[in-house]
Amino acid sequence: MTSRTRMNSIDSSDVIFEDNHLIVVNKKATELVQGDNTGDVPLLEKVRDYLKIKYQKPGNVFVGLPHRLDRPTSGVVVFAKTSKALSRMNTVFRERAVKKTYWAVVKNKPQENSDTLVNYLKKSQEKNKSYIEKNDKNGAKYADLTYEVLVSSDKYHLLEVNPNTGRHHQIRLQLSGIKSPIKGDLKYGFDRSNKDGSIHLHARKIEFIHPVQKERVCFTAPVPNEQLWNVFRKLTGG
Repeated sequence: MTSRTRMNSIDSSDVIFEDNHLIVVNKKATELVQGDNTGDVPLLEKVRDYLKIKYQKPGNVFVGLPHRLDRPTSGVVVFAKTSKALSRMNTVFRERAVKKTYWAVVKNKPQENSDTLVNYLKKSQEKNKSYIEKNDKNGAKYADLTYEVLVSSDKYHLLEVNPNTGRHHQIRLQLSGIKSPIKGDLKYGFDRSNKDGSIHLHARKIEFIHPVQKERVCFTAPVPNEQLWNVFRKLTGG
């Protein structure tokens, strides 16, 4: 095992769950999920290398990716270890038979402690950014989410968010739309970026029917070990 292979592998502490069909990982903020033109080693490859090392497999290791997280976002990502599991998980996500829970830290507390946000969102491929539109014309797509303010610190507020649709940058844009942009999210209206390029959005939990065992499973990702996240970890007891 070379030092480069070790460097390109995730750590066992990043693994939330693993069986013969799935491996669930807590993604670090700023970590790329799937390869792009930056040339950075993506999480997909790191998981593949981790399994290759762990099981001492000489050949290629299958790892499938049924969903993604934005690069500056941290939290739970599900990978499939077999083609059968990937096909079934693709169906789970396509049919929205999955419940996702996010935690978001904002500076401006929403006017309502809990609410449902409904908008039409349009993505700009050139800018890799989405915008709120008045209706579904010009390719805009329906989006809705619910949020609840969980707890507040001296300057910031922790929101629990459940998106009911899976639109591009949905949570980031819709919270910005109510003047509560996520901390560090310069693209969607926060006044300054985080030093490490992250934003304070964390995929906290994911729940679905296991693709093979056919039992409901729920996976929770601990928040990053970072100063502000640690404040909310203590305030929420998690």
